[in-house]
Amino acid sequence: MNDIRIAVIGLGYVGLPLARLFSTKYKTVGFDINQSRVKELMSGHDSTLEIEDSLLQSAISNGFVCTSDIEKIRDCNFYIVTVPTPVDRNNNPDLTPLYKASETVGKVISTGDIVVYESTVYPGVTEDECIPVVERVSGLKFNKDFFAGYSPERINPGDKEHTVEKILKVTSGSTPEIGKIINEVYASVITAGTHLAPTIKVAEAAKVIENAQRDINIAFVNELAKIFNRMDIDTHDVLTAAGTKWNFLPFRPGLVGGHCIGVDPYYLAQAAQRYGYNPEIILSGRRMNDSMGEYVAKQVVKLMLKKGIQVLNSNVLILGFTFKENCPDVRNTKVIDIVKTLQEYNVNVTIHDPWANPTIAKHEYGVEVLSDLPEDKFDAVVLAVAHNEFKTLDISSAVNGKSVVYDVKGILEKVDAKL
Repeated sequence: MNDIRIAVIGLGYVGLPLARLFSTKYKTVGFDINQSRVKELMSGHDSTLEIEDSLLQSAISNGFVCTSDIEKIRDCNFYIVTVPTPVDRNNNPDLTPLYKASETVGKVISTGDIVVYESTVYPGVTEDECIPVVERVSGLKFNKDFFAGYSPERINPGDKEHTVEKILKVTSGSTPEIGKIINEVYASVITAGTHLAPTIKVAEAAKVIENAQRDINIAFVNELAKIFNRMDIDTHDVLTAAGTKWNFLPFRPGLVGGHCIGVDPYYLAQAAQRYGYNPEIILSGRRMNDSMGEYVAKQVVKLMLKKGIQVLNSNVLILGFTFKENCPDVRNTKVIDIVKTLQEYNVNVTIHDPWANPTIAKHEYGVEVLSDLPEDKFDAVVLAVAHNEFKTLDISSAVNGKSVVYDVKGILEKVDAKL
């Protein structure tokens, strides 16, 4: 396949870095239905902070274009879909964004073109759910008129060290020949190398178990934290000691949110249930991790009572609201579970996060997030997210004489409790 012209559909945390990278070698167009997002990017700024403004502006000056006009991607021949794959309120996979993106591809794809999906899915979604939509809309025949592939995204939001080109990429194609072409295209820009999986389903399965494995390991140490807390043993001290063994896995307890680890296991679980198997460990890990926000809040309340602090109408400061450190993404943040549980005790909760967008937090969760640290004194402080700004924060400026300080991430000194 010569003269490759790439269209990346979905310009979020995954799509934008990938599109920018491909633009260094190929004619690349980024497509997103969010016109305000496109306008922001073409002005040279990325509000997700995944791409530095100077890097984005350089790419634009060299021909990289972002658009919400579908006609601007009709001339492309290599389509990459990087839209979100969330779950609904019942934790069932919501493939709506994928269906809509597939319809978009179907409207512009031509004979001989390739469409590659990067969104996290359970095995079979690409060929059984997405491709039929492309066929229906385009009128073209799969593996005759057009071809497909799957290359799971491995973006780590907020990570400036392990950027897209530095993370080995799994690739796959709908035929062996197409697999090789797709692999060559990715290998031309991914400096860390690529791994060509034998089938699309293998690549899909590989992605969905990556985060399920991490989810289960974190669930294990979260359970350990609950056990050792009852024994009055510092979990972090235990993990440090155990970590001296060469093959001990260095996981730490904490809140597990976001659009990957907190979601992907449900995709695998539903796929298993479709084949008549009820996954026990996967769902047990999800239940454990989903319970941690409520657990933290109740531990804070217990510590306040032990110190003789009246919980009713008390004032509690939450440090951090994003789903992970040094990243503005608030999708599926589990900090909201801490907030809601404390509010059930009629606690006045104040949230401070220098990274989170207050407007988005208000729209998505109905909470006020302060960008600046308030000058008030609080009855309790909960460090929920380990932003760099909090590592050097003088907590004493936010507490009164007998306040509770609860460190979810284990980065502060002189605290009343750690998770």
